[in-house]
Amino acid sequence: MQDLKHIFSYLKPYRRDLFLAIGLVFVECIFEMVIPMLMSDLVDQGVPSHDMQVIMLQGSKMIICAVLALITGLLYARFAARAANGFAAALREAEYRKLQQFDFANLDHFSTPSLVTRMTTDVTVMLNAVATGLRPLVRSPVMLFMGLGMAFLLNAKLTIVFLITTPILAAILAWIVTKVGPLYDRQQTAVDHLNGRVQEALTAIRAIKAFVRGDYENEQFETVNDELAAASTNTFRYAVLNLPAFQAVMYTAIVCIMWYGGNFILTDRMTVGELTAFLSYVLQVLNSVMMFSGVFLQLTRSLTSARRIRAVLEEQPALATPADPVAAVADGSIDFADVSFKYSAAAARDALSHVTLHIPAGATVGIIGGTGAAKTTLVQLIPRLYDATSGTVKVGGQDVRRYSLAALRDAVGIVLQKNLLFSGTIRDNLRWGDPNADDETLWAACRAACADEFLERMPDGLDTDMGQGGVNVSGGQKQRLCIARTLLKHPKVLIFDDSTSAVDTATEGKIRHALAALTDVTKLIIAQRITSVMDADMIVILDDGKVHAVGTHKELLANNTIYQEIYASQMKGDDADGKGIQR
Repeated sequence: MQDLKHIFSYLKPYRRDLFLAIGLVFVECIFEMVIPMLMSDLVDQGVPSHDMQVIMLQGSKMIICAVLALITGLLYARFAARAANGFAAALREAEYRKLQQFDFANLDHFSTPSLVTRMTTDVTVMLNAVATGLRPLVRSPVMLFMGLGMAFLLNAKLTIVFLITTPILAAILAWIVTKVGPLYDRQQTAVDHLNGRVQEALTAIRAIKAFVRGDYENEQFETVNDELAAASTNTFRYAVLNLPAFQAVMYTAIVCIMWYGGNFILTDRMTVGELTAFLSYVLQVLNSVMMFSGVFLQLTRSLTSARRIRAVLEEQPALATPADPVAAVADGSIDFADVSFKYSAAAARDALSHVTLHIPAGATVGIIGGTGAAKTTLVQLIPRLYDATSGTVKVGGQDVRRYSLAALRDAVGIVLQKNLLFSGTIRDNLRWGDPNADDETLWAACRAACADEFLERMPDGLDTDMGQGGVNVSGGQKQRLCIARTLLKHPKVLIFDDSTSAVDTATEGKIRHALAALTDVTKLIIAQRITSVMDADMIVILDDGKVHAVGTHKELLANNTIYQEIYASQMKGDDADGKGIQR
């Protein structure tokens, strides 16, 4: 219940609407409780004597009460809808804001499909809990106690039927709730799996078409779809027992009341009108118990969703901000002092082991190594996308943990291995680097990244729409736009994580030449091709998470076997100066 208490705290801005809705439900119940009493007088006084005045008067009062109950019900719907939808919007916004605070380590805890489900399906469950659950939650106990009270006033002996049937129904419903509770969690997990399958298929739809794997993907979707169907069927197999249990108890109670009530009428201990009113209260009381059971089922499902949402809202950012952070990075010097790192405390071994490096400000550094050598892991520690497990990473002479994250990441520009562009125009995407950049500045960055070559051929230039994820540009064009976007940050450290792999060697040479002009910027270049790093001031070879060797192109080519093997596999000839490159 603590999960629900935490989640429903987001209802506070909508307390006025919520309390108005609750008050209107209470008033509606009063009007509905008066109607059976009026009907009793109509049946006992007006019908036997054929007194039209009594019939019209009581009938008019019943109509007025019914109309007032309808009006209060409509007003309830208005205020409840405002409260429920405002609450859901606040929850979604809180989750999204929290998501923006997550660090890479936090994102490792949640899969993307799970986060999507938590912000959509789970929030919708909470919305429905308020929109459709508030009315029976308030109405049920009011109708139960008022109905019992009115029935007791009409005939205390017949009220014993309630004392027998109501606990039986409550016991059955409690059993249903205990069975259904754990199944809702399994159902929401199945929704995560379904969302993951759909997201992956839509993201890779072009690859699916290219490899003619539509039938295979259909089979994969059928698997997760069947999983959700089975989980939902198993859940609702118990949930639907709610209705037959209610009907069995209700009809049993009615038969008993009719039997004993008929005997009371024959012995003049009860009138027909009183029995009619009593039956009305019976139905209202049993309906209230039935509605209450529905609320319990809904709350059971809400508990699962509330727990999942709370897990996101209470996730603490993995990277702590210091109390008195350093607000500016002095220069682009970088130091790794005996740095080790593992992605998880439970990991069997470190991804990086005892790395010690000094990179002076303004230097150009190449980083090479085999697949899985932890090249990307190394550079991710510089802008503090992750924190080192042990050792110290310094930028500008300061431990990266002493900077505010905003200041550090503004000073470190990184072109990620996976090129990401957003919906909107090319101008919109470039201005992620500098929101205030004018066209002249944008074009200068594009020229440095050799992106002007294809932008000038586009009819709308910088105003060309990218489509979702930049689907209308090639991989090499994406890379050049991402480089231009990063250059617009004017950082002190530039990191290129294999970011020219889709660019031809001639264009890559032009980009390297443009970057060489940035003498006050430290440049780290992760690459698979030696041609991308051979002109660097120093080259770092990583092997299995450790620094294998550091040196210039000539030094490594003369002394390091790993570098020699890489060089031999990519070059023709044995020219140590890098001539004879295979084009």
